[in-house]
Amino acid sequence: MELEIELSDSFDSPISWRYKLAVRREPAGRHRTLVTNEQVSGNNGVLLLDRPTREDQDDDERLTQTYLEQVAANREFREIATFLRSVEYLHLVPQMIRHGDEARHESAKRDPYGRGFLERIADTSEKRQQSRLSKIGKQLHQILPQFDENLAIERDARGQPHLEAKFRHWRPNAGKQQEDQLSDGTLRLIGLLWALMDGRGPLLLEEPELSLQFDVVGHLPGIFASVGGRRSRQVLITTHSFDLVRDEAITPSEILIVESTPEGSVVSSGAEDKSAVAISNAGGSAGEVLLAGAVSRGGAQLPLRL
Repeated sequence: MELEIELSDSFDSPISWRYKLAVRREPAGRHRTLVTNEQVSGNNGVLLLDRPTREDQDDDERLTQTYLEQVAANREFREIATFLRSVEYLHLVPQMIRHGDEARHESAKRDPYGRGFLERIADTSEKRQQSRLSKIGKQLHQILPQFDENLAIERDARGQPHLEAKFRHWRPNAGKQQEDQLSDGTLRLIGLLWALMDGRGPLLLEEPELSLQFDVVGHLPGIFASVGGRRSRQVLITTHSFDLVRDEAITPSEILIVESTPEGSVVSSGAEDKSAVAISNAGGSAGEVLLAGAVSRGGAQLPLRL
């Protein structure tokens, strides 16, 4: 298997780093996974690392590790390792959020399914926490007019954090609900919006449309962009939803089509589809065209929101 990545500050910027890794499985013996090639190039194209080295060939146990993962060996290109550690995968499961107190996760930051999500919010500094919850509340109010825009984290007598939301009610002092009373869709949306503001590295979202009403799904790209602001994270989304990609602001270049073949998956850019580009230039939804074409050919899509 071979993997090659190129890192830059933006699409228009020169490549800052290029990292290549190739590995294979030993056909016999201990069946170890061994590095067959590891290369690092800087922004000037100069090769900083090229493995295997002579030392690797003399001691193949060294090939069970990459230089990238070794602090003693990655000093010249540690920026690559730091960036890769900032990548976060998120697929919130509402039931995990509701019952997170039953089994605390060791690391709330590396918790893709949401078991430690409320603890993650509670551990955020008060000023930052209130600012983020306020932004999320304003977005929820646009979708749910009865929502009072007030979101807060409160700890119970055991110290367990709870998400508290208030809805406008015919009784002035009523209408407060905690996470066990909120719908799956509301919990997922709160979690997604928080994640957009809680980090700088790329955020990987798997089918964010789950549990959400279709009209809300259609507004997700715009909501994500407005919440992220100028320092928005790069977001990679997998989806099978027509509603998610119908936003006319999504350009063909922001969409990757993944199609299955007998030899593996083939990835192509939506910018290569002339029909989608023409429709986008005319003010239409390129995403719907590309998704329809992928479905008819048996493929799937990966829209990219940057």
